[in-house]
Amino acid sequence: MILIAMGVSGAGKTRIGEMLAERLKCTFTDGDAFHSAANKEKMHNGIPLTDEDRWPWLRTIRAAIEEKQRAGETAVFTCSSLKRSYRDVLRDGDRDVCFVYLKGTQEVLQQRLQTRTGHFFDPSLLQSQLDTLEEPGEDEAITVSIELTPEQIVDEALAKIEAR
Repeated sequence: MILIAMGVSGAGKTRIGEMLAERLKCTFTDGDAFHSAANKEKMHNGIPLTDEDRWPWLRTIRAAIEEKQRAGETAVFTCSSLKRSYRDVLRDGDRDVCFVYLKGTQEVLQQRLQTRTGHFFDPSLLQSQLDTLEEPGEDEAITVSIELTPEQIVDEALAKIEAR
């Protein structure tokens, strides 16, 4: 099984992804690590990424997913996965890929971004991400509110995955 913690910047993808991986006793890979230097520079400078910027990044993450699957490993990844077409690239028809959508209000997300340090993402891009976001339906993802504690988010996500 492959889990992908998804959502806009500030949703807690990295923290929740790490916690999921710890609970599942598997590897964790942050999708941001696959961004090109040019993508990181654009985001640092407050320039929204285009689909053309994202396609190579998404295909690289998909290749890493396939590598884990070939090795027979369970793994947790993070990726914003803002559009259904992006999720389609990451899933590639694979029923063993499960998205965990970390959903939050703009106010909570903005507050989190204002207090975050040491990240390349310019908080002014949040609105661009929210505008791009195509929220996944129940057929695509498990949705969990980010207003819960991290432990509650992980518990709820894992319970929903087991119930699938």
